[in-house]
Amino acid sequence: MKHLHLPHPSLRRPLLGLALLAALVGAQAQTRGGTLSVIVAPEPSILVPAVNSQVATQYVGSKIYQGLLSYGADLKPRPELAASWKISPDGLTYTFELQKGVTWHDGKPFTADDAVFTIDKMLRETHPRTRVVLNNHVAGIKALAPHTLEITLKAAFPAFISSFEVGTMPMMPKHLYDGTDYRTNPANQKPVGTGPFMLKEWKRGAFVKLERYPAYWKKGLPYVDEVVFNVIPDAASRAVAFEKGDAHIVKGGDIEAAEVKRLRGVPGVQFSTQGWELFSPSIHMQTNMRKPPFDNVKVRQAVMHAMNRNFIVNTVFQGLGRPLAAPFASTTLFSDNKNVPQYPYDLRKARELIKESGVNVGATPVRLLANGLGGNYDRLDEYTKQQLEQLGFKVNIEAADGGTWGSKVANWDFDVTTNLPYQYGDPALGVERLYITKNIVKGTPFANNQGYSNPVADGLWAKAGIETDGAKRQALYSELQKVLVADAANIWLLEVEFATLAQPYVKNAITSGHNLTENFEQVWLDRK
Repeated sequence: MKHLHLPHPSLRRPLLGLALLAALVGAQAQTRGGTLSVIVAPEPSILVPAVNSQVATQYVGSKIYQGLLSYGADLKPRPELAASWKISPDGLTYTFELQKGVTWHDGKPFTADDAVFTIDKMLRETHPRTRVVLNNHVAGIKALAPHTLEITLKAAFPAFISSFEVGTMPMMPKHLYDGTDYRTNPANQKPVGTGPFMLKEWKRGAFVKLERYPAYWKKGLPYVDEVVFNVIPDAASRAVAFEKGDAHIVKGGDIEAAEVKRLRGVPGVQFSTQGWELFSPSIHMQTNMRKPPFDNVKVRQAVMHAMNRNFIVNTVFQGLGRPLAAPFASTTLFSDNKNVPQYPYDLRKARELIKESGVNVGATPVRLLANGLGGNYDRLDEYTKQQLEQLGFKVNIEAADGGTWGSKVANWDFDVTTNLPYQYGDPALGVERLYITKNIVKGTPFANNQGYSNPVADGLWAKAGIETDGAKRQALYSELQKVLVADAANIWLLEVEFATLAQPYVKNAITSGHNLTENFEQVWLDRK
């Protein structure tokens, strides 16, 4: 077993010399050409991350589209479509100097007008996560020159600089989308971005094939000629594809945790859990609080006590995770999990809370909506059913594929389900959206779908988001976490450690802190 090659020195700060040496050695030996074969699961419904933010869309679309910035494992911003940027001393004005010589895949130039259109018009309407940030915090956006963009905020918002990666703020071509229905625009089926690859062929149910964009603005990149995203429905077949060499990379969630454990031991296979620092994925149970029994806080607290998080991590997810009983992942800024109310596994306490609630939890069967990811998640659903039934619930597991799950959760058509949101480094970007009252909206499965509402929590979110003093911001978020945990605003279960496996000849598989949305421009195949 080898560890994945990480070429950027910021990703291995404690071993700076070794990481830099590895990068230099790689630079001397890079080989152009070949086809990179990977897996996408489930098959995306669309390849445009501005219109759909589900994982499969982000994974493929991030090779076609780009953001203004990317981020290292240290979460510090790096240039992408923005060559440089500066923030005014009062934190209100962000000025970006854009790269010159960038063209869309149809040959039209990328300019600040595209950025203004994307941020000020399209994403305010289409992106379920980004629109919350833009509508709450952005006062104005304008092009100062063809390659100069200025964004003015309503108030200082420290998290804003972390919101420019392609999955959060993908740049879109104004000349194709302005004045159209963004969701039905024909360009959604023939995506046009600025990224290193462009769409060559999409055979539904089989593969999505991308090819090198010959006029890509980064000279000499990408290294591979093509990237093929293979659509393989079941996890067992995906593991076989990797074992046979038909798939060169498998990312977190592509295969079962038990298969990760087995395949990482194959000689030469590269393994890493790095590259997910920006996302900090966590799994929680979402309960519909609009109706009994989960409208009662004591019932939710009982469920918190009924879930054995160590069992879930060690048995269901084969050790690829850490127990979590709070809203902030340990890798998210301002996490304060040791100082929140604690919910140790205790079925006796859980039954006492059910009794105190006065709710007959078995009066109506509860629908546990499967999230469509299969494998470990199906086993998690079976375990959840078992634990809830020990408290007196009657539970029916409702099967669903990913699309059905997304639609049902987005329209509040569930009793209980599991969700896997990303936290995006700063709680104001990735966590706040899941709990503020104003984001109890339909249309996305990654909002406040459970219907949680607490004016105290709303006030703390608002204050913490604009506080520029780090210590004061920490104090506000610490208080907020106590409120959310006391309310059992969700049933938090674990932080997920997603693993990436790569064949021995794949180089530069991980180059950032957001592996899911890396663009593969630096990946090359050493077939010597």
